[in-house]
Amino acid sequence: MSTSPPVRAPETGGGNTPDARQLRAILIAVSVALMAVVASVSGLNVAQTHMAVEFGASQSTVLWIINIYTLALAALLLPLGAVGDRLGRRPMLVAGLGVFGAASVLAGLAPSAEVMLAARVAGGAGAAMIMPVTLAVITSTFPEEQRGKAIGVWTGVAGGGGILGMFLSALLVDVADWRLLFVLPVVLVLVALAMALKSVPDSRETAAHRFDTVGALISTVAVTGLIFVLQEGPERGWTDPVTLTGLVAGITAAVGFVAWELRRRDAALLDVRLFRERGLAGGSITLLVVFGVQAGIAVVLFPYFQAVLGWSGLLSTVALMPMAVMMMATSGLAPMLAARVGSRATMAAGIALAGVGLALMALFVSVDDGYLTILPGMLAMGTGMGLSMTPSTEAITGSLPRGKQGVASALNDVTREFGTALGVALLGALLAGGYRAAIDGRLDGIPQGPADEARQGVANAVEAAGGAGPHGPDLLHAAQQSFVDGWQQAMWAGVAVMGVLFVYVALRGPGRTAPADADEPEAAEALTAR
Repeated sequence: MSTSPPVRAPETGGGNTPDARQLRAILIAVSVALMAVVASVSGLNVAQTHMAVEFGASQSTVLWIINIYTLALAALLLPLGAVGDRLGRRPMLVAGLGVFGAASVLAGLAPSAEVMLAARVAGGAGAAMIMPVTLAVITSTFPEEQRGKAIGVWTGVAGGGGILGMFLSALLVDVADWRLLFVLPVVLVLVALAMALKSVPDSRETAAHRFDTVGALISTVAVTGLIFVLQEGPERGWTDPVTLTGLVAGITAAVGFVAWELRRRDAALLDVRLFRERGLAGGSITLLVVFGVQAGIAVVLFPYFQAVLGWSGLLSTVALMPMAVMMMATSGLAPMLAARVGSRATMAAGIALAGVGLALMALFVSVDDGYLTILPGMLAMGTGMGLSMTPSTEAITGSLPRGKQGVASALNDVTREFGTALGVALLGALLAGGYRAAIDGRLDGIPQGPADEARQGVANAVEAAGGAGPHGPDLLHAAQQSFVDGWQQAMWAGVAVMGVLFVYVALRGPGRTAPADADEPEAAEALTAR
């Protein structure tokens, strides 16, 4: 740790400020690195059957191969974001790309499920080194007047990159081999690495306090426990002993983390006192809810496309692209709107639009009329999410000092991961519960075997209908209509949540955000461009 007096980098101008061409190269480099990370979150979802067959693995093992990447990523974000602040953000980015790239190669060549699990854990660790640094580089390098636009691009990639990655993954699985899914991340890593070494400047914190090792360890336990519960609860059951153990461990560690950080105060990994501020609290809550609803909608949409409309995985992914395109486009426009009317108004408008989109899908979804009945709602959802995500991210990063931008970025990412896991668990449970309640009254005259199979879910019902003889068409129609009933229940729950969020943001949302000053010595940073 350096003990020399801290030097604070200028906001704009000065010899260390990159010119427009270098800023563009920096933004492309961190966006490509972020795309590699985000695309790997959802890409393997389209290869579940292939992995199960090739590895001779159970469905539980396959789900762990998918989920353990997100678990490792979320658990390590805060500690590694803080390490990047201290050791240097470019070295952390380069090291993370190396770890992530090597893990992707290992996963692509994995001969067994055990090797694949190890590769996914390593990939999650590498992603946790990359993801907070990509945003921290933007907030610590771009001049204030250009920072909002750059964050808008970053937010668009973070929000829409998962859907784009899923589309490319589905295309590769359909036309080639599932192991080629890992070629895309490796290519993106190589491009990002070359650009990072050439264009990305280094920035680091000169800190007066030792690294908060205890806080880092407690935060890892807390995030691991809570994300584990959200991932495993729907599969194991919410009262399963393993689920309850994870819940107790996660909550206990979270309470302990808050208590420890309050004790550490200025030397804390994350100064939890800052959550009293509107910017940090409002931005975090908005991202939690918006990403939760987005992830939950994906859980609802895919079975609708595949089991109700009978579409392939690739076509189902293509059907999501209009929402992703609108999200990415409006993420780039949101900073300009926020500069004119304020962050709070922009966030509120986005939340309201997303709520309208959910209501449109609930009102007009249909088994017979298909995709066009939900397309307007999807477009409104994408527009609303794009408008709300960028100012929320700015509110979070603007609430912490420049020397803590790795932590701020990691907090932003952890919030997204928690929201995603929470939305999948809750909206997925609402959909499943609504489906089971609706189908019970529609199974009169259906033989018990196929009827029992249909109660498990709409995909099971589609499979059972093929062996139900003359009862097959009736069973299929009953399952599809029951799915729509469950869909509507989940959508209206989402509308209610967005309504509550709208009121909160309208009353307590952030105003025009600006980066927090690094007045304290431990929060200052030295910025050197190499």
